[in-house]
Amino acid sequence: MLSAIQGKAAVAEPDRDCPLCPRLVAFREEWRAREPAWHNAPVPAFLPTGGPEAVQLLVVGLAPGLRGANRTGRPFTGDYAGDLLYATLNKYGFANDRFAARVDDGLELDGAAIVNGVRCVPPENKPTPAEINTCRQFLTPVIEGLPKLRAIVTLGRIAHDTTLRALGTKLKDAPFRHGGQYEIGALSLFSSYHCSRYNTNTGVLTTEMFEAVFAAVAERLKTA
Repeated sequence: MLSAIQGKAAVAEPDRDCPLCPRLVAFREEWRAREPAWHNAPVPAFLPTGGPEAVQLLVVGLAPGLRGANRTGRPFTGDYAGDLLYATLNKYGFANDRFAARVDDGLELDGAAIVNGVRCVPPENKPTPAEINTCRQFLTPVIEGLPKLRAIVTLGRIAHDTTLRALGTKLKDAPFRHGGQYEIGALSLFSSYHCSRYNTNTGVLTTEMFEAVFAAVAERLKTA
């Protein structure tokens, strides 16, 4: 069931044909038939060139977008959310400026990694509680496999709550809110509204609000 990211054996990943969530398997097979050239499989974590040992910041998202990561095979690549996320990571020194929404764009992360709480695209972008719980078995070892991890940013409530559960923390001890910051053991956890087009178009999340979260992260990583 677990296979390693190519060249990054310290982080385990679900197999391409992971069978654990029947609804997601059916949706995956439907889109493999429709678009055989797409990725249409669990999307692996995106690590920096230095591998797991170089990661100080982990960004946890919800799930692959149908025409984004599900199509391209890289988190937040191919839809609007990636435009804002990668521009912000670049601004605060966590990525280079090569993002062009393609896996061959030359984008590299610096000291950061990105993973989704649910690895397969869900219908209507809405994973069920059972699917979130099942996929946590892949999130937990990612977190545990980053020996120098110091900060986590969770994008949206679902990502936030599943990350807390992966860390063994009660939800009431670190409730989700935009701009939240919590100390959990040796980790600093930052929460943000998801950088989706819906949130930005409706004004729920502005660029300034999103950047403020990563500014706080960058400041936190300067200390100790």
